[in-house]
Amino acid sequence: MTDTRQFGDLATQLIVESRRSTLTDTLLKYNDNLVRSIIREQRDLEKMTETSQNVTPAMLIYQTTIVRNKRCLLAYHKHRLDRLRDMYWTSGGALPHILSNQDIRGKLSPHEVDFLRQYSTSVMDYRAGFSNELDITASITHPPKDLHVLVHVIRDCGIIQTELGTIDFQKGQRFMVRRADIEHLIVQGYLEEV
Repeated sequence: MTDTRQFGDLATQLIVESRRSTLTDTLLKYNDNLVRSIIREQRDLEKMTETSQNVTPAMLIYQTTIVRNKRCLLAYHKHRLDRLRDMYWTSGGALPHILSNQDIRGKLSPHEVDFLRQYSTSVMDYRAGFSNELDITASITHPPKDLHVLVHVIRDCGIIQTELGTIDFQKGQRFMVRRADIEHLIVQGYLEEV
């Protein structure tokens, strides 16, 4: 440890980064270097506490720092997972839509990508039991007023199988379709409600 830095300063930097992410409503790049530095500091502190036989004030400081660093690491990772869950539900449960965005993908650690995949699998498994009656990935902020909706195609999304047959959604076209069949395309930005 250097004299210019106190125990726990790295964990404080991690919490400040989480706070900045919350205030700007963005997901910052995963700070792997800082997380690894905190883990190294944890190991060093644990070695210091193991070598000492007596309970001294320094030991109490080391123990307090160990507990605080763990709490900061857990808070940082919980914050990131909460942001990822929010992104998942905002996109209507469209995992490929999230992971294909290179800006978002570049900010995630490999473990976070695995989390998103497993979370999506869990949601789809849960949803499978009653998907005919209810779409849990649909937006709840603006409940639908009608069963059918007039949409304008913003980006080509190809042929989509609906309850009434197949529709080829090509840019610039308008369609009157059943909302439940195309809700996910509206959320993903392929269609726009007119």
